Order: sequence, then structure tokens, then C-alpha cells
Amino acid sequence: SMFTKQRYARLKWACRRGMLELDVIFMPFVDDGFNDLSEADKVIFESLLTSDDPDLYAWLMGHQACHNADYKRLIEHILSRVKV
Repeated sequence: SMFTKQRYARLKWACRRGMLELDVIFMPFVDDGFNDLSEADKVIFESLLTSDDPDLYAWLMGHQACHNADYKRLIEHILSRVKV
């Protein structure tokens, strides 16, 4: 895998957000769902985490449409894996 221990550790750190509402979604997913992703989707997930918290929150809660098709697909997958 392209995801070395260090890269995974950085990713896990990036899942710790300023918002509890995001932590409760991303932390369980990175522990339980991340390794099941394709290599391509792992990279998309890494990129998704560079988004601002308010955007991530709005997309995850369905308050705002996400216009990035890859992000949208991955968000739907994350929500299906993590029962909030």
C-alpha cells in the first residue's frame, strides 16, 4: 500500500477536527472503514480532509450540495459505514 504507517498516522491526525460532530464520523471511519477503500479512494479521502470544517459538516449533514463527484460518493460511503 502507498499508505505507510507515517502517512496513515498523519491521516488519523487529520481526522481529529475542531468539531465533535465531524470527529464522531471521521474517527470511527478511519479506524474501521479506511482500509477497505481502494487506493484511489484513500487518496480522495486524504484530499477530502483538507476541506474546511464548515464545508465538511454541511456536506455530511446534507445542508449543502457537494459539487465534487468523488467527494460526494465518498461521503455517501462514509455515512453508510458510520451510524451516527
